Amino acid sequence: MRVMLDTNILISALVFRSKQMNEIIRLLAQEHSLVLCSYVIDELHEVVRLKFSDKKYAIEEFLLALPFEFIYTPHELPQHEFFEIRDKDDEKVLYSAILADVDILISGDKDFEEIKIGKPEILKPVEYIRKYGRL
Repeated sequence: MRVMLDTNILISALVFRSKQMNEIIRLLAQEHSLVLCSYVIDELHEVVRLKFSDKKYAIEEFLLALPFEFIYTPHELPQHEFFEIRDKDDEKVLYSAILADVDILISGDKDFEEIKIGKPEILKPVEYIRKYGRL
């Protein structure tokens, strides 16, 4: 299964380590394939630089340690009819997930709760773990 993570999940995995985040990383490393888009990686660097500068080394360690497929996010999204979402930054993440044809998008963002599409399946971290993990 191909799984994309939203920026908030990556930040939680890097900065706020927990059993839940460890289980997500374990699943991605052992059972599923991680897909990351350029927008999420860029946003991750920016948020860590601004809010958690002492953790910037952890980004490189994480990206080097965990294999992932890289998907480019266009800077200007074309007009589309896949979905409507309030936050244009979230639009970039979901649009990238659709282009990459991922099976699951994991996000804690409430704006994604309103989206009704067939693929990818949009799950909160706890939902992903309940469905596929061991916690």
